[in-house]
Amino acid sequence: MSAEQVSSLCDQLVKAVTVIMDPASTQRYRLEALKFCEEFKEKCPICVPCGLKLAEKTQTAIVRHFGLQILEHVVKFRWNNMPRLEKVYLKNNVMGLISSGTQSILEEESHIKDVLSRIVVEMIKREWPQHWPDMLKELDTLSKQGETQTELVMFILLRLAEDVVTFQTLPTQRRRDIQQTLTQNMEKIFSFLLTTLQQNVNKYRRMKTDLAQEPKAQANCRVGIAALNTLAGYIDWVALSHITADNCKLLEMLCLLLNEPELQIGAAECLLIAVSRKGKLEDRKPLMVLFGDVAMHYILSAAQTADGEGLVEKHYVFLKRLCQVLCALGSQLCALLGSDSDVETPANFGKYLDSFLAFTTHPSQFLRSSTQITWGALFRHEVLSRDPLLLAMIPKYLRASMTNLVKVGFPSKTDSPSCEYSRFDFDSDEDFNAFFNSFRAQQGEVMRMACRLDPQTGFQMAGEWLKYQLTSPVDTGPMNSKTGEGLCSIFSPSFVQWDAMTFFSESVISQMFRTLDKDEIPVNDGIDLLQLVLNFETKDPLILSCVLTNVSALFPFVTYRPEYLPQVLSKLFASVTFEVIEESKAPRTRAVKNVRRHACSSIIKMCRDYPQLVLPNFEMLYNHVKQLLSNELLLTQMEKCALMEALVLISNQFKDYERQKVFLEELMAPVAGLWLSPEMQRVLSDPEAFISYVGADNKIADPVLEDPSGLNRSRISFCVYTILGVVKRARWPAATEEAKAGGFLVGYMPSGSPIYRNPCTEQVLKLLDNLLALIRTHNNLYMPEMVARLGETFAKALDMLEVEKNAILGLPQPLLELYDSPVYKTVLERMQGFFCTLYDNCFHILGNAGPSMQQDFYTVEGLATQLLSSAFINLNNIPDYRLRPMLRVFVKPLVLSCPSEYYETLVCPMLGPLVTYLHARLSQKWQVINQRSMLCEDEAADDNPESQEMLEEQLVRLLTREVMDLITVCCVSKKGVEHNTTAAVDGDDDEAMATDVTPSASAELTELGKCLMKQEDVCTALLITAYTSLSWKDTLSCQRTTTQLCWPLLKQVLPGNLLPDAVSWFFTSVLKGLQTHGQHDGCMAALVHLAFQIYEALRPRYAELKAVMEQIPDIQRDSLEQFDSKLLNPTLQKVADKRRKDHFKRLITGCIGKPLGEQFRKEVHIRNLPSLFKKVKPSLETDVLENEDGEGLTALFEP
Repeated sequence: MSAEQVSSLCDQLVKAVTVIMDPASTQRYRLEALKFCEEFKEKCPICVPCGLKLAEKTQTAIVRHFGLQILEHVVKFRWNNMPRLEKVYLKNNVMGLISSGTQSILEEESHIKDVLSRIVVEMIKREWPQHWPDMLKELDTLSKQGETQTELVMFILLRLAEDVVTFQTLPTQRRRDIQQTLTQNMEKIFSFLLTTLQQNVNKYRRMKTDLAQEPKAQANCRVGIAALNTLAGYIDWVALSHITADNCKLLEMLCLLLNEPELQIGAAECLLIAVSRKGKLEDRKPLMVLFGDVAMHYILSAAQTADGEGLVEKHYVFLKRLCQVLCALGSQLCALLGSDSDVETPANFGKYLDSFLAFTTHPSQFLRSSTQITWGALFRHEVLSRDPLLLAMIPKYLRASMTNLVKVGFPSKTDSPSCEYSRFDFDSDEDFNAFFNSFRAQQGEVMRMACRLDPQTGFQMAGEWLKYQLTSPVDTGPMNSKTGEGLCSIFSPSFVQWDAMTFFSESVISQMFRTLDKDEIPVNDGIDLLQLVLNFETKDPLILSCVLTNVSALFPFVTYRPEYLPQVLSKLFASVTFEVIEESKAPRTRAVKNVRRHACSSIIKMCRDYPQLVLPNFEMLYNHVKQLLSNELLLTQMEKCALMEALVLISNQFKDYERQKVFLEELMAPVAGLWLSPEMQRVLSDPEAFISYVGADNKIADPVLEDPSGLNRSRISFCVYTILGVVKRARWPAATEEAKAGGFLVGYMPSGSPIYRNPCTEQVLKLLDNLLALIRTHNNLYMPEMVARLGETFAKALDMLEVEKNAILGLPQPLLELYDSPVYKTVLERMQGFFCTLYDNCFHILGNAGPSMQQDFYTVEGLATQLLSSAFINLNNIPDYRLRPMLRVFVKPLVLSCPSEYYETLVCPMLGPLVTYLHARLSQKWQVINQRSMLCEDEAADDNPESQEMLEEQLVRLLTREVMDLITVCCVSKKGVEHNTTAAVDGDDDEAMATDVTPSASAELTELGKCLMKQEDVCTALLITAYTSLSWKDTLSCQRTTTQLCWPLLKQVLPGNLLPDAVSWFFTSVLKGLQTHGQHDGCMAALVHLAFQIYEALRPRYAELKAVMEQIPDIQRDSLEQFDSKLLNPTLQKVADKRRKDHFKRLITGCIGKPLGEQFRKEVHIRNLPSLFKKVKPSLETDVLENEDGEGLTALFEP
C-alpha cells in the first residue's frame, strides 16, 4: 500500500462525497457516488489509512465526517478479523485525533464530535477492560489537555453508559463485563465528573463578566453543559450512595446551578432524575436534604427568576423541569413518610406547598396540570393528609381549581394569558381541547379527595360561585351562536364560567354526600340553592344545560325535603320541550337537542336512583307524560321513549306483578296498535314497501327543508324505541321475598336458583314476529337489487354517517360545530341516521330480551330457526360497520345470558354456522389487505382513495376484535375477571399491548365452551378461526387470542385422536403468527410460549412437528436434536422451564418477524472476551455425581 494509492483513492472519495452532498447533483450521479462509497467501505483493504487521511483537520467538515464514518465502519464490521497491531494502530490514531486532530471546542462541528466519540465507544465495547485496562486513565490524561478534549471525553462516557445500560445494544456477557467494571470504578468516574463540572463552572463564573475572556468563558460553559448531560446518563442507574455521597455534594451543586441561566436546564434535568429514583427507602432518605433551607431557597428563587422574565421558550422549558422536580420531591416525601418510618414531616413543608401552589396557579395550563397527580398523592397520604399545613392549603387549592376549570387558553385565541403558553404546548385547538378535557377530569378526582378532608369548605365555595353565576349578566362575547341572536357559543365568557362552576359544584357536592354523616349535611343551605336554581329562567340552551346539571347535583337534598319534588319535575319537564324559537320549523341545533336530551336523562336518572322518592308522585308524572305524548310532533321519538322509560322504572316499585302488567299494557297500547296494524305488517315484511314507506325511493328537490316521509319514519322509530325502553327497564324486585309476594316468582331451577317472570313479557312477545320481520327486511335492503331502488337523493342512505367514520379513523370533531350545527344538516343525513339507529336498536332489543324475559324468551317456539332466518340472513351483503354492532349488542348478550339448558337447542345451532361464516369473511378481507400492502407500489384506482382504504382496513380490524372477543367470551372463563363488553374492543392499539404475556394458567373452558367443543362442526370452526387469526395483521387481537383462547381450545381436543396434518397446521399457524407479529414484544412472547406449549405437549405423539421445525430458516439441526432428545427421554431430569423455553426460542428465531427497519440491517458481531469473573460455583449435576467416593461433596464445603 503506497501513499500515492491512498492519496488517489482519497481524491476520488472526496469527489464522490461532494456529489452526494451537493443539492444540484442529478439522482443518477448521486446514486453512483453513493454506490462507490459503500463499496469502498465494504471491500477496500486500505480503509484505515484512507479514513485517517480524510479525517485530517485540513479537510472540509463534510469530508472529515465521512473519513470518521469509514473508521467507525471498520471498527463495527471488521474488528474481529483485524490483526492486533492494526487495532493498536487505529486506536492510537483515534486517540491522537481527540488529542490534536479537532478544531477548538467552540469551532468544531457537533457531528464531528459525535462520530469521534462513537468510534472510541465502539472500540471500548470490543476491548475494555480485558485488552485495554488503561482506558479510563487515557481518557483522564486527554481531559487534562484542555476544554476541547474534556468535552469529547464527556461525550464518550455518556455514549458508553447509553449503549451499555440504557439501550443495552451489545451481547449479554460483554454488557455484564463492562457494566460491572464501570460499577467498580464508579467512585473515580463520579469524582472525575464532579470535579470537571466544578472546575469549569468556577472558571466560567469568574470569566463571564470579563469581555476579553468571553471565548474562554464560553468554552468552560460548554464543558459544564457536557458534564451535566453525562451525569444525567449515570444518575439514573448508579448506586444511590454515589448521588448522596459527601453530604449530598452533587445535589447541592445542582441546586446552585439552577440560578445559572446557561446551565440551569441541564442541572434541573439531573436533579429531576436523582429525585425520581426508586429503590430501597433507606437509601432514598438522604434525598430529603432537598427540603432543607438552602436547597428550597435555590429552587424557589430559580423559579421566581425564570417566571419573572416573561415567556421565553428556554425559561419556560426550565420551569417545566422545575415543576417536575417539585412533583418528584412530593412523591419521595409520600413514599418515605409513613406511620412506621422515622422520617418526619420536613420543617419547610409549608414553603414547599406554597411554591407548589404557585405552579398550580401559573398561567400555563400545562404547568397547572402537571401538579395534579402530586396534589392527589398528598391529599391521600395517611400522615400528610392530617397535617395542619396541608389542611390549610385545601381552600387555596380549591380557589385555584375554580380558575383552572375555566376552559380558556386555546392556542388560536388571545382572550387569556394562558393562550401564549398554549401556543408552545399544543399544535391546534383540537389538541388543546383533548388535553383540557382530561386535565379537567383529573382535577375532578383531586378536588373530590380534597373535599373528603374538608367537605364543608368545598360546599360553601360551590354555593357562593353558583349564586354569583345566577346573578351575573350574560356576556356572549364577540362570537354569536348560530342557534340564535344573543345566545352563547361554547367560547362565550359566560358559558365557560357556567361550565366550570357546574363541574366544580357537581364534584364537590357529590363528595360531600359521600363523606358527611346524615345529620351533618347542610340541608337548609342545599335547599336554598336548589330553589334559586329552580327559579332561574334562561332561554340560552348552553346555560340551561348547566342549570339542569346543577339541579341534578342538588337533587339529593330533596330526599330530606320531598315536598320540593314537584318543583324539580316541573323544571325538568319544561326543559324537555325547550325551543329557542317557539314551534320552530328550522332544524334544531345540537345545543337545543342536548338540552332536551339532558332533561330526559335527568328524569331517567332520578327515577333510577330515587324510585322510592318519586313513587308517591307517580300519577302526576304519568299525566305529564301522557299530555306530552298526545301531540305527535312535540317530542322526538327518543325523547318520548326516555319519558316512558322513566315511568317503567317507577312502575318497578309497584312490586306487584298484575298491577305493573296492566300499566305496561296501557303504556304500550298505542305502540301495539300501530305495530300490529295490517299496513305496518306489510311495510315491515317487504323491502320494497319499506323503502317506499320511509321515503328512501324519492328524489327530493330541497334536501334541507322537504321531508314528506319523516312522519312515517318517526312512527317506526317510536315503536322500536318503546319496545327497547320497556325490555331494558321492566324488572322484577331484587329481593326474593318481595318478588314472591308480588307474584313474580314462578318456580325454581334444578340448581335451586329462582325463576322469575317479567311483567312486560306478554306485551313484548306479541310484537316479536314483526320485529324479526323488520330485521330480515333491513338485512335484505343491502341486496344489490334493493340498493338500486333507492332514490337519487338517497343513493347513500345506507352508508355510514360522517361522525361514525371520523370516530373510527380517530379524527377529532371540529369544536364549534358540535353545538352550533343542526343535528342533521340534510334529509340524506337524517335518513342515514334513521337506518343506523333503527338497525342498532332492533339488535339492542334482541340483546336485552334474554336477560329481561329469561326462560320465556329462550323457549319461544323455534327461536333458533327464527333468528337464523332474520338476523343472520344476507350477511354477505351487510357491511362491516353494521355487522360489528350486531355481534356486540345482540349475539354476545344473548349467548352470555342463556341458561345452559338451551345451549344445545339455541346457541350451538346459531354459533356454529355464524363462526364458520365469520372466519371465511375475515380470511378473505385480510387476504385483500395483505395483497394491497404487497402491491402498494401500483397506484390504486381513484374511486377508492387512501382514506377509504384506511377506513375499510380499520373496520376489518375492529370487526376482527369483535369476533375474537365474542369467541373468547363464549368459550373461556378467566377466574375473577369480568368480561368487559365494549371498552376492550374499541381500545387503542397500544393500551393492552403490554398486558399479560403468558397465557393465564387459570383460563379454563366455560360450560358453554365445552358444549360448543363437543359439536364437531362448531369445534372445527372455533379452532380454525382462533389459529388462523394469529397471522392477521392486528396485534391487539393476536395478543388477546394467543394469551386467552388458543391453548384452552386446543387442550380440549388433545385427549382425542388428532390427525397429524391438523397438528402440523396448528403449530405452523403459530409460527406464521410469529412471522407477522414477531416485531411486537408482547405478541412475540405470547406466541413463543404458545408454540412451546404445543411442541412440548404434542411432539412425543407426533414426529411431524419435528419436520415442521426443520423447515424453519437457519435452524441449527444439532441444537434441535439435543432439545428433542431431552424432551423425548422421560428419565432425564427436566431442565428449568425458563431454560427450556429460551432454548426453544433460539431454535425458532428464524421465523420471528423483525421490524422493517431491522430487516436489512448489517449484523454487528461483538465477540466475548475471556471471562473477568471466575465462576466459583461448580455445577452440581456433574461434579458431585461423578466422584463416587464422595470427595465432591466434601470439596463443596472446603473454605
